[in-house]
Amino acid sequence: MSTRLKSPYLTYISDLVHPIVAGLISVIVNYGGTFILVFQAARVAGLTPDLTASWVWSVSIGVGVTGVILSWRYREPIITAWSTPAAAFLVTALGTTPYAEAVGAYIVSAAAFVLLGLSGGFERIVRLIPPGIASGLLAGILLQFGIGAFAGVTVDPLLVGLLIVAYVLLKRFSARYAVVGILGLGLGLLVMLGRVDLAGLQLQFAAPVLTMPVFSLNSLLSVALPLFLITLTGQYMPGMLVLRSDGFRTSANPILAVTGFGSLIMAPFGSHAFNIAAITAAIATGREAHEDPSRRWIAGIAAGFFYVLVGVFGVTLAAIFMAFPSTFITALAGLALLGTIGNSLAAALANPVTREAALITFLASAANINLLGIGGAFWGLVIGLVAYVGLNGRLLTRDRSIAEMKQETAP
Repeated sequence: MSTRLKSPYLTYISDLVHPIVAGLISVIVNYGGTFILVFQAARVAGLTPDLTASWVWSVSIGVGVTGVILSWRYREPIITAWSTPAAAFLVTALGTTPYAEAVGAYIVSAAAFVLLGLSGGFERIVRLIPPGIASGLLAGILLQFGIGAFAGVTVDPLLVGLLIVAYVLLKRFSARYAVVGILGLGLGLLVMLGRVDLAGLQLQFAAPVLTMPVFSLNSLLSVALPLFLITLTGQYMPGMLVLRSDGFRTSANPILAVTGFGSLIMAPFGSHAFNIAAITAAIATGREAHEDPSRRWIAGIAAGFFYVLVGVFGVTLAAIFMAFPSTFITALAGLALLGTIGNSLAAALANPVTREAALITFLASAANINLLGIGGAFWGLVIGLVAYVGLNGRLLTRDRSIAEMKQETAP
């Protein structure tokens, strides 16, 4: 009898481990990979340590809470994150914009996302994108992360080489524990080699600092409008396509509205913008998070709690994540995303009707074109859709596209 009682319990614990670790990895990759942009922007703006800590607090708490709310409400792994391309934009923009005016621009941009989410217009745009194009876009966006995992061998052969070998062996003998295994192995090796420098770190609570916003035409045009467009095209669009590619169907409308409203609340404390995640979301939405898609929402909850934890301790825990060697972060992200890259490529090239347009989308996205201050995800999508229309004569709705493809390819 004890065995019968114990077995379901162990199975339940095992089911929790994988999505929780997937959520943790997505958080580590986010802080270790891109959060340095926030510190760079704060330095350019001349912010005090208190204001910088408030920025970390507001964006981390906001991302964590909105991610938990959305994942719990819709039972899907809706990972939220700060806008990385927006943070990169602010590194230059804050050098010429007073901080109070920048905060006013954050508020205007967030309000625009709330209105867009309530209007329902963005969801209609997402539904127009054919599945093959969406898969090609996702594969192209993630390709650099897969390449980066192996490129690190040149810089750090011992660490990256060991992670790759461990990943392959674990995939061979215990595929479910491959990502968990390389995370634990990598952290253990870094500690053993003394390559994680935590000297001088003190665990301190972060405190929010309110900045009264100032609204101006200059900040509206030079900060709010670019912030809105960059976040919409560089984060929301690929983020929604990540969810769609892994079979999740939550409407974009509530995601836009909730993250926009969260950004609106946190903007006076320094948060520039947060939104649905794109790259790091793929770590939690694929099979590596859990074989059963209905259990992957736990990864969204876990990621949210980890973000809140970082937010409570502010700069301290963010600095811990950033203390990891960049090669470790890059290799961890790339290996965790291999399955998603493979599945996306297979889906993109599966149907001959959309194969060439999907291939063009994949290559254009992987090229990471940057024009007019807008990143590669947007241009890859635009080029792919133009190719699709050119090859097929028109842009079909998503559902009709699938039906006609089946009919055209039927024997």
